[in-house]
Amino acid sequence: MTTDVHDEPGEGIPGQRVLDLLDKAIGLQTPLVRKNIARSRQRNPEATLAQTIRALERMYVSGLTGTGAAVGGAAAAPGVGTGVALALSAGEALSSLELSALFALSLAEVHGVPIDELERRRTIVMGIMLGGSGSATITKIAERTGQHWARQIVASIPVQTLRQINKVLGRNFVVKYGTKQGIIVLGRVIPFGVGAVIGGGANAGLAALAVRAGRRAFGPAPDTWEQG
Repeated sequence: MTTDVHDEPGEGIPGQRVLDLLDKAIGLQTPLVRKNIARSRQRNPEATLAQTIRALERMYVSGLTGTGAAVGGAAAAPGVGTGVALALSAGEALSSLELSALFALSLAEVHGVPIDELERRRTIVMGIMLGGSGSATITKIAERTGQHWARQIVASIPVQTLRQINKVLGRNFVVKYGTKQGIIVLGRVIPFGVGAVIGGGANAGLAALAVRAGRRAFGPAPDTWEQG
């Protein structure tokens, strides 16, 4: 990702490292978006778009909560040292980014917002993961107002403007994601099974925030499929 972020605060993770992990997650998950949507409709092939979106939300919350609890439980197992526990959590950080990227981009696909441009994908993923501060940044730099920024702004503004937005989002993402993830990582390595509770609960909280941000970003489900 081309940004001006270098070694921003990130609980020991250099700023560019955080953004590189984000780009890696986006790259790995973009080809899986339509498969993810299809999986969400398996139990109900006749599902409406609103029902499909709710299924995507449930899958995301369940997946993110499960990865946090699994790593916390493994870290608390007898004989697992702190170094191994931290390594497990570092790997789970990428998994969490991948799940979040897949969720955000799947929402975009369902709502017909184009995700063919890398900068658009970055804006969508960071904007949703940053929640209210992300949407405020996007609307301010784009000099547009609108209730649902992902549909009204990201889908229509030039890529050059998106690059400007992503520079600011990137700096905010490094600070907020690095800080949150650092706290969660430390919580997971607490022994005696407490780490599993903290890891799962913290990830569940992050997932719930992203779900609410996604609803604000895209608004109500469209009446018909409008994939971009």
